[in-house]
Order: sequence, then structure tokens, then C-alpha cells
Amino acid sequence: MPQMTMIQAINDALHISLEQDDSVVVLGEDIGRKGGVFGATAGLHEKFGDLRVMDTPLSECGIIGTSIGMALYGLRPVPEIQFLDFIYPAFDQIVSEAAKMRYRSAGEYTAPMVIRTPSGGGIRGGHYHSQSSEAYFAHTPGLRVVMPSTPREAKGLLLASIAVDDPVLFLEPKALYRHGKEEVEEGTFTLPLDEVRLVQEGSDVTVVTWGAMVPISVEAAKLAQEKEISCEVIDLRSINPWDANAVLESVRKTGRLVVVQEAPRTGGFGSEVAATVAEKAVDSLEAPIGRVAGFDTPFPYTLEHIYKPDKKRVLTAIEYVANWD
Repeated sequence: MPQMTMIQAINDALHISLEQDDSVVVLGEDIGRKGGVFGATAGLHEKFGDLRVMDTPLSECGIIGTSIGMALYGLRPVPEIQFLDFIYPAFDQIVSEAAKMRYRSAGEYTAPMVIRTPSGGGIRGGHYHSQSSEAYFAHTPGLRVVMPSTPREAKGLLLASIAVDDPVLFLEPKALYRHGKEEVEEGTFTLPLDEVRLVQEGSDVTVVTWGAMVPISVEAAKLAQEKEISCEVIDLRSINPWDANAVLESVRKTGRLVVVQEAPRTGGFGSEVAATVAEKAVDSLEAPIGRVAGFDTPFPYTLEHIYKPDKKRVLTAIEYVANWD
């Protein structure tokens, strides 16, 4: 199997989708001739032409509004919003139109579209290029919210997202775009959109996370193992819908939970995970639930390394719940 970075795996998934399904179209700012600001769509325009790979005006509401119309008329658009931070002009189209289409038409219509967008920090882009606002969208019934954490996950989850008959917000952790390579199957394969990935088994503490915080949590779990604390690391993959049963099963086994997110602490999706465990597995908890998150401030430029959770902060939370007496 070939070795790929996450950006290469995403590009491969788009190539495959365009080749195998004539209803798939890709559109967005600079995604055509330029190949995207990160290179995710490189080579697509040359191969599939203007009618399948379309450069658009700088108008997020126009990109998403056009994509909704395409989806209702039988296409499967894959629009790109250049950064998640720029998606807010299209917020109404996403949460009030695309996400509601199946419900408002009693299942007669839906909007099968995948909105790809780079998310989170990792490039020292400051507060206009580094936000993790997945919780805004996870609050929206009818909209799937997916975030991969490895190249293989990115390809399999993107192919599954394009195939599903729901609107999907596909958040790509830009810190992981070229973080490393792994073996990725050639051709078509899909991964479940509604099941967690068990990254590693453990017996003492459950660590639940997603996106760019997955490798950080794995590093912290290795440090914890040196202190004889065994961590079970769970990658949610999807935060809407999310696989609560798998998390509850793990917590009932370990008795302890740490939730790790890059987003600000207040109102983040980690709060939903913690609340669900407190509601449904409180009799299994042997310690308070630990939360590790970004700070409740705008994302800083030069202090990105302080703002983003690192392995030391995650380890501190693991030790706190593991040693609770």
C-alpha cells in the first residue's frame, strides 16, 4: 500500500469520487487551477475540467447556496471553504437550509453535500485562521460533523461522507495535513461515520478526543504508561452524531474519563461528552471528569503553543483522575 500524508489522502479520495460518480462536483475559492491553498485539490481541474472542478467568487454564502441547489437537483457537490474561520457568512445556509431539508420535506428531499474546510491551529495563523468551532455545528440536527485524525481516516471518512445522503461538514485538522505518512489502501474504501475508532486499549483512564488532539492524546498516554497508568484512547471521528455507547462502555470499564479538545473550554463538544457520561454512567465514575481544552480567548498568533493543549497538559489531567482518592 502507498504511504500518504493526510493532504494526499484527501486528494486521492476526491480523484476517486470524481472518476467514479459523474454527479460529484468540486467547487470553492482557488480550488481549480491553483489546486487549493493547501494543495488538497491539486490536479483535479486539469483532469476533470471547468464543469466538474469550479473556481468560485470569494463568497462563502454563494458557494454553499449554490451547492445546496446542486444537491437538490441530483448532484453531489463537495464545496471547500478555504478556512473554517471564514464559514460564518454561510452559517444560515448550512444550519437553516441544508441541515433542515430532509425534515422540512418529510424525507422527500435531502441535500447530499460535503463541505470540506481546514480547521484548528497549526500554522500560527492567529484568530482568523485557527478556530475550532465544531460545537456550533454539532448543535444542528440534520448535519453530520466529521473530523479525521490520520491519512487513512481522512480518505475513508471522506469517501463515506460523499456517498451518504446527508449534508456533512468535513473538518480537516490543518496541523495534521503533513504531520506524517501512513499506509493507505488504494482505490475505494469507506469507514463508519457513526462509530468511534479505538486507538488503543487501556484499563485505568478513558481519554476521548478527536481531530488534531488524537496524536497529542496518544503521546500523553505513552507518558502515562511510564507512570503505570493505562489509558484507553478513543477517537470520536464524528461528533454529530457521536457514538455515545462506545464511550460509556469504555468509562464503565475504566471508571475515569478525560476529554481533550482544541476548541475553547466553555461550550465545547467535550462538555457534551462529559455531561452524557455524568448522566448515564455516574455510578461507574471513580473520579471527577477531566477536561483539557483551549482557553476562552481568541486564538493567539505568537502564543499558539501555549493555547493549544499539549501532551503535558493532557498528562496532568490523566494523572489527576487516575490518582483521585
